[in-house]
Amino acid sequence: MKFLVCISNVPDTTTKITFTPDNKEFNKAGVQFVINPWDEYALTRAIELKEAQGSGTVTVLNVGEADTEPNIRKALAIGADDAIRVNAAPKDAWFVAQQIAHYAKEGGYEVILMGKESIDYNGFQVHGMVGELLGIPTVAPAMKLDMSGNTATLEREIEGGKEIVEVAAPFVASCQQPMCEPRIPNMRGIMTARTKPLKVVEAVGEGAATAVAEYQLPPKKQGVKLIDAANAGELIKLLRNEAKVI
Repeated sequence: MKFLVCISNVPDTTTKITFTPDNKEFNKAGVQFVINPWDEYALTRAIELKEAQGSGTVTVLNVGEADTEPNIRKALAIGADDAIRVNAAPKDAWFVAQQIAHYAKEGGYEVILMGKESIDYNGFQVHGMVGELLGIPTVAPAMKLDMSGNTATLEREIEGGKEIVEVAAPFVASCQQPMCEPRIPNMRGIMTARTKPLKVVEAVGEGAATAVAEYQLPPKKQGVKLIDAANAGELIKLLRNEAKVI
């Protein structure tokens, strides 16, 4: 079984977010980037399934520029066999989906996994677009994934319960917890990752379908007003007239 795991390069969750002076781009200066946490579930589960089958390959694919390679190498250290980097900035979901679909088809991958969304844009779009471009089923978001031969059994969360889905490969699935426990690279993995293949390819297809007009930070938190416990009337007045929550 050939697994393709798509990973995003995202800012660490502790990052202080700022934008360029024109508010049209994220300011990368001084920012620590990590593998998108949702993608780590997809990567670990693909490795576990390959190990359980005793054969197959796990390839990671990233759409990004050269500065994403340290996290691609981390994915190789976790256990992926090889990697592809599409040498282009991930402009929008449509652009990224085109790259994944093209190289997934070219490489003959049977199971295409990714996180349910990236934690920077929270778009929840790419997996569906990839499935549509390839003309294959998409299951999203999957909380559990098992394989028996060419058939996958997936569990996904729905309103008020869970849904069990069976699908034959090839298919696309987006992943979330509690699918597995994401792995941490060990020393042996870090050493072997240095020699694993990382192929750099050029972008294909159309350009981005959308463009950012402007980013805006949320308003700064206002100061806290302390009201004496005996003055309930003043509290109600402030909640009604200033906070406007009652």
